[in-house]
Amino acid sequence: MTEPDFLTMARTAYDTVAHSYADLARDLLAEIPADRAVLGLFAELVSGPVVDIGCGPGRISGHLKRLGVDVSGVDLSPEMVAVARREHPDVRFEVGSMLDLDLPDGSLGGALAWYSVIHVPWEEHPAVFAEFHRVLAPGGLLLMAFQVGDEVRRYEQGYGHDILLDVYRLNPDRVLGQLAEAGFEPHTRLERQPADPKWEKTPQGYLIVRKIGQPSQT
Repeated sequence: MTEPDFLTMARTAYDTVAHSYADLARDLLAEIPADRAVLGLFAELVSGPVVDIGCGPGRISGHLKRLGVDVSGVDLSPEMVAVARREHPDVRFEVGSMLDLDLPDGSLGGALAWYSVIHVPWEEHPAVFAEFHRVLAPGGLLLMAFQVGDEVRRYEQGYGHDILLDVYRLNPDRVLGQLAEAGFEPHTRLERQPADPKWEKTPQGYLIVRKIGQPSQT
């Protein structure tokens, strides 16, 4: 099967910027209390294995690991995965696509899409959310973080490199509607203003949703 252009674009861009991105983003969590609060809430709520889908250099996976979460990471970019393995040797990272996760049905207690769905065209979201739903157990939790808005931005420069990368801002109401159609129910919704204009130009959104169904008692 031919790979969608948006996946090729994202992989190429993040392979190019992997090391620069990791250096620049390494300490961002320390500067954004809302990020830490949402991740802390997710860590308190989730039970069972969690996969950080679109994990990048592993900074969020590493944070969740320190909070006691049974977490692993997957990313489209081999260079990002190499950085993540080097910086967080206690976490397992693999190369993979959110459209076709190498995971059994219902095998996860939680999934995390931390600013990773932002590179997926809006019309592809139902397929992505269906895949998230497939790998989560009934009652499993999905946490998403994203830029709030209704526009798409194309970047030709990033982290000191020439790249080509589309960023899709997301409308929380529309996303919640798509997630409901995929079989999720809302748990937590949060929106905040930009923390640092160097990094953020729009409000930032967080959603925690739950896969409908009763968790197994075994």
